[in-house]
Amino acid sequence: MVVRPLTLMTVHAHPDDEATSTGGALARYAAEGITTVLVTCTDGRCGDAPGGVKPGEPGHDPAAVVAMRRDELEASCAALKVTHLELLGYADSGMMGWPTNDAPGSFWTTPVAEAAQRLAELIRHYQPDVVVTYDENGFYGHPDHIQAHRVTMAAVALTGSPAKVYWSTAPRSKMEEFGQVMREFGVEWQEPDASAADPGPQIGLPDDEITTWVDTSMFGAQKFDALAAHASQGENIFFLRMGKERFTELMGLETFVRVHDSTGAALPEDDLFAGLR
Repeated sequence: MVVRPLTLMTVHAHPDDEATSTGGALARYAAEGITTVLVTCTDGRCGDAPGGVKPGEPGHDPAAVVAMRRDELEASCAALKVTHLELLGYADSGMMGWPTNDAPGSFWTTPVAEAAQRLAELIRHYQPDVVVTYDENGFYGHPDHIQAHRVTMAAVALTGSPAKVYWSTAPRSKMEEFGQVMREFGVEWQEPDASAADPGPQIGLPDDEITTWVDTSMFGAQKFDALAAHASQGENIFFLRMGKERFTELMGLETFVRVHDSTGAALPEDDLFAGLR
């Protein structure tokens, strides 16, 4: 009797997102013999061109950026030992409020049902035991992240839920430390003011609402290398400025909230596959 290996599927919006929030988990579970599947929803065309040229500026060729970011994504997957990479290929929508939000073919304007059908085909093919995506706010309000959440949850509903479904998140207790490190490396950072009249979307969750704390510190170097593979976006990836040791200290724990479970695994847990092995 052939036993099918356990399978993890992560659904991300852009090239480089896979490394930021789930790079450690992808590397860890690949090392443990688990099949890892990365689904990237957009082509990243709204990212920087070589030399930090921004979308809309002279010299920014979206088609060239797409090709470059595809190569970078494949290098990142090699660093993380991702088993399968699947590209949905929707046009990057850009940041919330950009004109590209409404461009023909953008992920943000794609009907959820249409994209969910495509993702559902991949879920049926790979039969993941665990699916990971973003929360309803896309973690920080990016339209493509929000859309990835909607599409993933719709696809899960279409196919019948896998054993476990998670949303990536961050502990609020770490936000102050995170902000301090960002300021140390010259990145502007302002703590969200929850008491403000309109505080906007809050990033992360209170610690007691986080269900799953995954130690990925042994794979910090791989996660760093995966981020470094996205060299064209280096201006926006401040983590690369701190070196591997400091990076691992800050980013060696990945946190999630479990939103579906059929295993009965006790909470909190330290393994996305708790109850499955």
